[in-house]
Amino acid sequence: MPILPRRPVLVIVLGVLGCVTLACTPDPAPPASGDPAGTSMVIGVADEPGSLDPLDGYAPLGAAKIFDGLVEHQPSGVLRPALASALPEPSADGRSWTAQLREDVSFTNGGALDAAAVTAAYRRVLEPEAALRDRFWMLDKVTVVDQRTVRFDLRQPYARFLDLLVLGIPAQASTPVKPIGTGPYQLVDWLPGQRMTLTANKAYYGGRPAVTNVTIEFIPDDQDRAKRMREGKLDGTELPPRLVQEFSKADGLNVVEQRTTDVRAVAFADQGVTADPAVRLALNLAVDRQNVVNDALAGQGVPLSLPVPPVLAEFVEPGAHIDYDLGRAKSVLDAAGWVPGSDGIRVRAGERAEFTLAYPPTDVVDGDLATAFTQAAAKVGIKVTPDSTAKSPPWMTSYGDPFTLDLALYPLLHPAGGEASSALDAARTTTDPAQRAVAFRALQRAYATTPSMVVLAVPTHSYVLRDNWTGYTPVVDSTGTDHTWGPWWNLQAWTPN
Repeated sequence: MPILPRRPVLVIVLGVLGCVTLACTPDPAPPASGDPAGTSMVIGVADEPGSLDPLDGYAPLGAAKIFDGLVEHQPSGVLRPALASALPEPSADGRSWTAQLREDVSFTNGGALDAAAVTAAYRRVLEPEAALRDRFWMLDKVTVVDQRTVRFDLRQPYARFLDLLVLGIPAQASTPVKPIGTGPYQLVDWLPGQRMTLTANKAYYGGRPAVTNVTIEFIPDDQDRAKRMREGKLDGTELPPRLVQEFSKADGLNVVEQRTTDVRAVAFADQGVTADPAVRLALNLAVDRQNVVNDALAGQGVPLSLPVPPVLAEFVEPGAHIDYDLGRAKSVLDAAGWVPGSDGIRVRAGERAEFTLAYPPTDVVDGDLATAFTQAAAKVGIKVTPDSTAKSPPWMTSYGDPFTLDLALYPLLHPAGGEASSALDAARTTTDPAQRAVAFRALQRAYATTPSMVVLAVPTHSYVLRDNWTGYTPVVDSTGTDHTWGPWWNLQAWTPN
């Protein structure tokens, strides 16, 4: 990228969904759709979008299938133009960016892409109650320069602004029920809670996709997705480590793994036992994160004690860490007045060191991590009760964006204040990549002293994919398992075998 240095991102060119990890049958089994030509595909995902409007947060990493952005992410980590004819350019002071639009793009309703449509989309982001207002906190105004030129004016320079321009652009006539975009696919139907069907956009400027029909089934329960994959009713899905193992030697299927920024952590409440900094620090010290990865994640992941995932290596502070130390954890609690009660649970001023930990009932990984955390807490006299029906913190949380670290960490850690908050502000205000790295490293040093949550691990994302198509290219995953990212980020480029 000519403007901003980019970090290295994992790229392992597997090329095709061929016999990568296991033996395959000579003739691929029929796709789940029953289409022998392979032009139809059925995938199962855990997360259903609340809306198909990009301005409501649909497909935050781009790759929206129905919509295109001005730019798009590539697996190498660089950006390339999409609806823009070239990468948008910043002004000398970094306070404005100018985008020139392609001339060969039309919406699926036949309307031409123009600056008015782009401006209308970004002006909606600026509305006070807009879902993405915080994401675009630096954007001041958007102006039509001419029919094919748009200018973005910022409140202050923000070096990662170009990453935000993956936002899908809908036609001005687009509605949540009838979305109109320029993407490689268009919506056929959507049965909320069940499935969504897409069909190829015949007039797509990038060429009509070879996989012309895509059915996306919304299956939040990990066990249910595994069952449907086992029964041959899905062509691909994401599964947690202990469920994916049974498919590792199945003929006609591939198990592929992608590195992630999907940080899993325990987020605390701001009142009660977990509001005490001593309890927070002791719980961090009580967790043997390598054992957590080995047991809860079947070894498929990376132990992590700080909030920056290791795949973003240039931001990692190697000198900061929170090590497993049961003796120190107990000493921290003793010094803060938490003494063991008759049943082994610590007590201070009549308050017991116990709390409920909420986690989503359909997420096997979060459930296993909650169990591992509960066992670690018990070793220092803190009773944690995992509860899949609880709706308030403390709870299992996940976060992560492979392209913009600021957007993942700022809302999570800035409210805690202190040195960590100051470091996040410094990272936002500098346009110097080296100084931004310095700020994020300072954040980790501050966090290691006074952690505001318990970071546990970064799971590897495991997918089972039918061996019927060519085109899979791995990317670094974020949190979540929707149909716009993961192995399906470039579905429009896949071809049947």
